[in-house]
Amino acid sequence: MGLQEPSSYRSYLEKLEQAVGFAITSLDTLLEALSNRIEYFHHRGCRVADHGLEKLYFSENKGFSSDQIFKKMLRGEVATGAEQEYFTFSILRHLCRIYHAKGWVQQFHLGALRNTNSRMLGSLGPDTGFDSIGDFDQALNLARFLNDLDASNQLTKTIIYNLNPRDNEVFATMIGNFNDGSVKGKIQYGSGWWYLDQKDGMEKQLNTLSNMGLLSCFVGMLTDSRSFLSFPRHEYFRRILCQLFGQEVARGELPWDEKWIGKIIQDICYYNAKNYFEFNSNHYSKSL
Repeated sequence: MGLQEPSSYRSYLEKLEQAVGFAITSLDTLLEALSNRIEYFHHRGCRVADHGLEKLYFSENKGFSSDQIFKKMLRGEVATGAEQEYFTFSILRHLCRIYHAKGWVQQFHLGALRNTNSRMLGSLGPDTGFDSIGDFDQALNLARFLNDLDASNQLTKTIIYNLNPRDNEVFATMIGNFNDGSVKGKIQYGSGWWYLDQKDGMEKQLNTLSNMGLLSCFVGMLTDSRSFLSFPRHEYFRRILCQLFGQEVARGELPWDEKWIGKIIQDICYYNAKNYFEFNSNHYSKSL
């Protein structure tokens, strides 16, 4: 979806062409290639997609053509801001419809302001520590994008994560707009992410979800598993979760019922995610 730099996007397309074994010269062949890769990973047990964006985009501009915008990039021309937003919206909507058909979970990590230091970007490349919290408007287009999929009954299970803590209540209330009862906790307000996956950020996310929604349906902490040191955050999260429940019991805000509260904590830490993602454990045991 990143048409901002045609040269780097064409490099991405070259890698994609090598993976799928055919040339990508139009929007149709791009979509075919993306569907090909989804199918590849689906057969290997993948059931989750993740997109890191500044915000979700929604466009009703019928004067744009995604194919024309794509071919403009192939010619080395830079798309306008409005064209880039329309292209991102149309490609992402197409992918989300495939996720629904496949029964995948889709995740959106929203709100990062990336590559702020051009000198260090040129020296070290992207994702090297020069990103920060952004202050993008989130609510309106997030609602429009989810509604566009829901209107055609193509909204799959979805987890949304905010990076700016000012959006906690926005995201926690947004999930209630599209939880239709078909799946327990179908639309999730995701755990504290990046700058917010520390004690204060985790506590605020948990309390906001508890205030605005159903904490008992929460699928809990996650890790991208790129680093062995990222795994202890699950233990860190569990300690914070149990402490919050324990404090409320001690204050008399929750009943002293170890079986009932223990079941909620077990669900948040394991069973909700197990049931939500529907991973095939037999597949993984055979693969390993």
